[in-house]
Amino acid sequence: MKKYITSKPDTMGGEPCIVGTRIPVVVILHRLKEGISIKELYKMYPWVDRGKFEGALEELASKLYKLSDDKKISQTQTLTG
Repeated sequence: MKKYITSKPDTMGGEPCIVGTRIPVVVILHRLKEGISIKELYKMYPWVDRGKFEGALEELASKLYKLSDDKKISQTQTLTG
């Protein structure tokens, strides 16, 4: 799986950003929460490849799903262990 989110101490203080940019993922999430569409994001950041936006969102969703699964597994182990 290609990596679309990166975190480097010397870029935005280590805040997770879309790879190759200084755009924090949390900023994109806030924009989406405010009702801004993906299409509008492309216009706001025309220098960022569309695939990077989509890939970053997919990667984030995958990580959140994995965290959710890990939590479920941990809770099950606690209940049965």
